[in-house]
Amino acid sequence: MPKIQGLNKKTLLDYPGRVAATVFLGHCNFRCPFCQNSSLVLNPAEEPEIPEEEVLSFLKKRQGILEGVCISGGEPTLAPDLEDFIQKIHNLGYPVKLDTNGTHPEVLKNLADKDLIQKAAVDIKACPENYPSLSGMLHPPLDAVRETVDFLLHGNLDYEFRTTVVRELHNEEDFVRIGKWLKGASGYYLQAYRDSEEVLQPGFSSYSLEELEHFREILLTTIPVVGIRGID
Repeated sequence: MPKIQGLNKKTLLDYPGRVAATVFLGHCNFRCPFCQNSSLVLNPAEEPEIPEEEVLSFLKKRQGILEGVCISGGEPTLAPDLEDFIQKIHNLGYPVKLDTNGTHPEVLKNLADKDLIQKAAVDIKACPENYPSLSGMLHPPLDAVRETVDFLLHGNLDYEFRTTVVRELHNEEDFVRIGKWLKGASGYYLQAYRDSEEVLQPGFSSYSLEELEHFREILLTTIPVVGIRGID
């Protein structure tokens, strides 16, 4: 069964448009320096585990109150028995949103084909050329990420793409290239970076709202819907 290492019992952010719960699964194949959940990435074995039965019991009690469940991480597509876990959530009547880095398109496609997920959110770390430095991998599986992007761009599953924007790691040219890569996407979001002790490599900083708006204008030339999140 999946290693469940976190449960946010109520969120208005993680599943846009729905009052949802978020389940966090441990382990990740990336080492993004700006990752906000470093404990789930570096030391998942040392983190407390929540029994699956406890999560399902909670969700059963919240039927009629919660409107969806977000599966996040870590990287949830690495989890064993992910399909079975999502099926159990589905059996309780909840739509499911899956957060992923896009490196396992076969898992995403399987879940979508079986109508087990109703939305996917893919974290676009950078333009393709900069994936090695921003994913923390010398040879990231970029072909797999491209396959995931193409599947969503040309498929029927509801989705969004999003990028956590870090001043020290992203610049204007990145968003020119991302705009070309994701041309025609139905939704893309710039997320302002927030520093914390949980970040894999703390000490980065965010762009201002005005600067993010500039990146947004660049992206709007190829992507019809571009939003900004996480900034006051």
